[in-house]
Amino acid sequence: MKPVIEITNLHKAFGNQQVLQGVNWTIEPGKVVGLLGRNGAGKSTLLECLLGLREADAGSSKLFGHPASALSDQVRADIGYVPQKSELFEWLTPLQLLDYFKALYPRWNQAKVNGLMQRWGFTGDAANKQIAKLSGGQKQRLSIIRALAHDPTLLVLDEPVASLDPIGRRDFLQELITDVVERDTTVVFSTHILSDLERVALDVAFLQGGKIVLQGALDELLEGKDLSLEDLFVEVTK
Repeated sequence: MKPVIEITNLHKAFGNQQVLQGVNWTIEPGKVVGLLGRNGAGKSTLLECLLGLREADAGSSKLFGHPASALSDQVRADIGYVPQKSELFEWLTPLQLLDYFKALYPRWNQAKVNGLMQRWGFTGDAANKQIAKLSGGQKQRLSIIRALAHDPTLLVLDEPVASLDPIGRRDFLQELITDVVERDTTVVFSTHILSDLERVALDVAFLQGGKIVLQGALDELLEGKDLSLEDLFVEVTK
């Protein structure tokens, strides 16, 4: 079975600042991987290069065996992405935005969309308010609904709960656990909230010095050590 993600010797610099320095990273189907690293380590840059949204200086990224820089519409339809900053068409309403994306995806799950809209407060005026007038947390929820709506095979989440309050984080993680993970979706989950990651991630990968320096099953990495995930994070990224 082909890896869902296969990154080889990936490099990316911004001017004189080397951010990614030869990243090698393979993720098998059905894995739920938490990506960890200090602020500025390059997690967002790595995820953008992984998806072909940002051009790397050297190396390669493949998704489902295809170059990320030249994905077909069919492969793109298997991918869901929640960026760190919501990228929404802010002149539309939530209903208009979702109707637009519905036309692009052959596997759109309208029942899921309806359920999430109801549970996450997009009813009545909120569903018809211009997105530009929504709060940061509402925009984040809408971005998550958009990413989950087509039942993606690969879900890439870049700090997806950063703008959510504790109740919103709980609701999102519950959705992730009870639906997405149980469908054997491959998930890459970048977050700085370690307690959230511990609830959903079975594997973790640490980005340090522009490379993945440690990756493995969370239980195995902590087994036999008197360490918490926070302790391990400090030890690996210092």
